[in-house]
Amino acid sequence: MNTKTNKLLSDLNEQLNFIELEIDNQLTRCESSIEIILKVLINLKNLISKFKFNSETEEIQFFKEIKPQFTSKIIYYNTIFNIEMKKPNGGTRVLKKYYNNELIKLKAFFDNELEFYKYYRTGNIYLDYKYFLRGKFDIKLSVNSYYFESDKTFSTSHDYKVAKILANDLIQLYLENQLIMIENKDNNEKSQRKPNTKMAWTGSKVALTELLYALHSEGVFNNGVADLKDIAEYFEHIFEIDLGQYRRTFLEIRVRKSERTKFITALNEALIKRMDNSDDVI
Repeated sequence: MNTKTNKLLSDLNEQLNFIELEIDNQLTRCESSIEIILKVLINLKNLISKFKFNSETEEIQFFKEIKPQFTSKIIYYNTIFNIEMKKPNGGTRVLKKYYNNELIKLKAFFDNELEFYKYYRTGNIYLDYKYFLRGKFDIKLSVNSYYFESDKTFSTSHDYKVAKILANDLIQLYLENQLIMIENKDNNEKSQRKPNTKMAWTGSKVALTELLYALHSEGVFNNGVADLKDIAEYFEHIFEIDLGQYRRTFLEIRVRKSERTKFITALNEALIKRMDNSDDVI
C-alpha cells in the first residue's frame, strides 16, 4: 500500500512542480493543478476501495498521514484560486488589507479547532481510533459538517481537518509572501520616485509658516482633514528646517499692522510677473 501511495504522491508533486514552473498566471495555475489532483484522488479512492487494511493501525496511518497529503493540495489550490478571484483592484493599501483579512480568517479556523490542532501538532494518538477509523465518528468530538456529505468508505471524521491544517500552513505562507512582495514593490517604487537632489528651505521661517497656514486653511492636504501639526512636521522633514514655535509666529503675523500676507502676496506678484514675461522659461 505505502509503495503505491508514495508513487502516486511523488508523481503528483512532480506534475504540480511542473505547472508552477510553466504557468505564470495564478488562476490558470490553480485550475490546472486542481484538475490533476482530482484525477489522482480518484485513483487513490479506487486503490482504497480494493484494499483491505491489515490492522486498525494501518488504517489510522492512511487517514491520518497519507490521505491528507493529497486532499490538502486541493484545499490549498482551491482556496488560492478563490482568494485571487476575489482580489480587489487597488493600490498597495487595499491589497495589504485584503491579504491581512485572509490571514485573520486562517487564524479564526485555528482558534475554532484549537483543541484538535493541539492534539495533532503535539503528536498525540490516544483518540486516533475515533478520529481516523471509518465509521467511528463521535458527534461530541466536533465533527466537521463536511464529513456527513463525504463518502464514508473513503473518509473518517477528522482526516479532512488534518488536510485543512496542512493546507492552511501553505496558504499562510502564500499570503505572507504576497504581503512581502507588495511591500518590496512599494519600497522600490518609493525609492525610484525619491529625487536625487535635496531641497532645503532658504526663505525665512516666517514665510514658511505663512505658507503653512495658508495651505492648511485652504484644505489642500488629505481632503482638508490633515492636522496642522502633521503638516508642520512634514514641512520640517522635507525642507530640513525647524519651524520652532510656529503657532506663536502665526500670532505675530496676524497682528502685523501692514501686509499680513506678505509672503503670499510676494508669491502672487512673482507668478503674475512670470506669466506676463513670455520669454521666461516654462
